[in-house]
Amino acid sequence: MEDLDQRKRKRPGVAFAGFLVPFALLMAVMAAHRAQSFDALGWHGGEYAYAFIGVALGAVVVGALLKAARPPWPSVGTGMILAGTVGVLIAIAIVALFVIAFSGMVS
Repeated sequence: MEDLDQRKRKRPGVAFAGFLVPFALLMAVMAAHRAQSFDALGWHGGEYAYAFIGVALGAVVVGALLKAARPPWPSVGTGMILAGTVGVLIAIAIVALFVIAFSGMVS
């Protein structure tokens, strides 16, 4: 019976919350780009791309730091790492699409 008390409790909601925070920030950057929210400040596509990559990489770094904390923070860190990784993969896919699109224009 004592073994049951020592087991870690699964908290999928905490990991999901950790995923939602950077995911919502990534979606907010995309929505700001679509609505041209910061154009008055001189922002163009590149600044939004930097913000997107910054949020994605920041989520991975913060998630990795949270993995070393006390429970339930490691679960939050797992969710943040997952969302940050998805953001980085999306950024890589977009860059690859641009490279492929522009490579056909050269020849």
